[in-house]
Amino acid sequence: MGRGAALGPRLLRAAVLLALCPTAAGGCFCRWLGIAAAGGPEKAGCASPPLSRRQQELCKQKPELVPAIREGARLGLQECRSQFRHERWDCRPPNIPVLCFVGTKETAFISAVTSAGLVHSVTRSCSAGNVTECSCDTNLRHGGSASEGWHWGGCSDDIHYGMSFSRKFLDMPIKNVTGRSGLVAMNLHNNEAGSTTVWSLLMSVDCRCHGVSGSCAVKTCWKTMSSFEKVGRFLKDKYENSIQISDRLKKKLRRKEKSQRKIPIGKEDLLYVNKSPNYCVEDQKLGIPGTQGRECNRTSEGSDGCNLLCCGRGYNTHVVRHVERCECKFVWCCYVRCRRCETMTDVHTCK
Repeated sequence: MGRGAALGPRLLRAAVLLALCPTAAGGCFCRWLGIAAAGGPEKAGCASPPLSRRQQELCKQKPELVPAIREGARLGLQECRSQFRHERWDCRPPNIPVLCFVGTKETAFISAVTSAGLVHSVTRSCSAGNVTECSCDTNLRHGGSASEGWHWGGCSDDIHYGMSFSRKFLDMPIKNVTGRSGLVAMNLHNNEAGSTTVWSLLMSVDCRCHGVSGSCAVKTCWKTMSSFEKVGRFLKDKYENSIQISDRLKKKLRRKEKSQRKIPIGKEDLLYVNKSPNYCVEDQKLGIPGTQGRECNRTSEGSDGCNLLCCGRGYNTHVVRHVERCECKFVWCCYVRCRRCETMTDVHTCK
C-alpha cells in the first residue's frame, strides 16, 4: 500500500471535520482563507462562512481591517502558488481545503505563509492610515546619527500591531480545542514562524536625501517592509527542511524521531505531524488533482522537469503555433504597420 493510500482515511476524516469547525482537531485554521474570494472591500464579509465565530466577532469589532484581512489571505495564497508552481503539489484548489486538516509539510507552509501575509497586509494598512488604533512606529520618530548625516523620520512600518492582530485572529487556544492537541500546537507554532519571518527578514531601511541640488547633505530614514517574495523564499527553504513532530502534545513539542529529541526546535522552523500523501495521481476524494496534463520542462533536472513532475509516467509532446504582430513601424501619418510572425514551440505535458 502506497503512502498516499495509507493516509487516505485521515484525509477523509478531515473532510468530515470541515463541518465541525471551529472545535475539531485544530484543522480549521485555514478556513478563513475563503475570505479572499468574498467580494470587494465594500463588502465587510464579517458574517461570511469562511470565518469562525471568534473571528467574526473580531471582524465586527475592527471592520476597517476587513480589506487587510482579505488582502493578507490573497497575498499568502499567491506567494504559496508562486513558490510551488513547478512542484507536484502546486498549492491550488481543490487540494488546499482538505490538506488544512491533516498536518503535513504543505499544511505547515500554508499556515506560515498566510500568517505572514496577514501580518504584512495589516502592517501596510496601519502605515497607510486606514486603522484608527495604529499608524507609524512611534519608537523611530526621533534620533539617528548626526555625524553620519541622517535622522529617523517619515513613516516606519509598525509591525508590532500587525503581529499582535495576527495572533488574535489566527491562533486558537489549545484548551478550547478537542481532538489531537499536537496538531493544534503545530499550527500555532507555524503561524508564529510566519509572523517571525516577516519581522526578521522584511524590515529594511529606506532613506530620502535633502540638500542643495540633491547633494544629500542630510538623509531622512525610516523602516519599511520590502518585497513579500523574500518571506516566501525563506519559508520554502524551511518547508524543505521541516521537522516531523509527535502528534500527541505533552509538556512541549517533541520531534518524532527519538534520537533527535535533544535537538532544539527553532522559532522559524516549520513543523508537521503526518507525512504527505502521493500527489502524482488524481484522487477526487482526497482533493488531489494529480500531475497528469501538467506542462513540464523536458531539459530540466529540477522539480519542473518531466521526469520528476510526471512521476516517471512519461510525457506527451505537441507543437503549439503562435501568431503575433512583430517588426512594427510608425508610418507618417498616422498609423502603425506590422508584420505577422509565426513561431512553433514544443510543449510537453505529463501522461
